[in-house]
Amino acid sequence: MKYYVKCRALKQIQKLPKDIQIRIIKKLDFYCSQDDPMEFAEPLVRSELGNYRFRVGDYRVIFDCEKDSITILLIGHRRDIYK
Repeated sequence: MKYYVKCRALKQIQKLPKDIQIRIIKKLDFYCSQDDPMEFAEPLVRSELGNYRFRVGDYRVIFDCEKDSITILLIGHRRDIYK
C-alpha cells in the first residue's frame, strides 16, 4: 500500500525535530508494508479531521484510506492535533 502526504501535513512534519521526522516516516513505512495496515489504525470520532489515525509515540498521523492508498492529512503532537 502506498501513502501520499498532503501539503499541509508535509509542512507540519518539516517543523518537527529530525529524530521525530525519521521515527514517523519509518513507522508509516512499516504500517504500509503490512498486509493490512488498517489493523494498526484507530477510527476517529470527529471525521472533519480525517477518518483514521496512526499513533507514533506522542504524535498522531491523521489520514483517509482509499482502495490501495493512504492520504496523510495532518501530523502533530497529540495535545495539539485535535484542536
